[in-house]
Amino acid sequence: MSDDLGGAGLRLRAPANLVSRRAVAHWAVRAGLVWAVLVLGQAAPGLLGFAVPDWLRLTALATAVLGAAHVVVMPRWRYRVHRWETTGDAVFTRSGWFTQDWRIAPVSRVQTVDTERGPLQRLFGLATVTVTTASAQGPVSIEGLDEATAARLVDELTSTTQATRGDAT
Repeated sequence: MSDDLGGAGLRLRAPANLVSRRAVAHWAVRAGLVWAVLVLGQAAPGLLGFAVPDWLRLTALATAVLGAAHVVVMPRWRYRVHRWETTGDAVFTRSGWFTQDWRIAPVSRVQTVDTERGPLQRLFGLATVTVTTASAQGPVSIEGLDEATAARLVDELTSTTQATRGDAT
């Protein structure tokens, strides 16, 4: 299998830019909230004074330990993996942590460029830029960008795609 993208001279490579360092805290809090709901769901009967079998206490404890390990390891690991870069020809991304996804979106294929900022992202001053292309693989997303970097990236990609010949198909 060749790393050349359709003969366009674009090669799969590690993108140059890291996401914002604040993404680590964002990912940790987001994961922590999910694990907290799971642990509280398991611990609720005991906290409410109901008789709880030992196996339920053990599963709640195991869930808490697994959740704590996930909250500590995953965000740092993702930060080391998540990278992005844009050139006049393409958008390059690498994301994931356990399973990693490397993507190239040729600028000539870009159809839309969107920014998303959920409540937790706004709290951390972060945004996600999503580049939709004429690809069956779906959009390319760059999660964990600083708000200002995301705004500059959207402006840059919008200008670049408008100046690129073709119909993005």
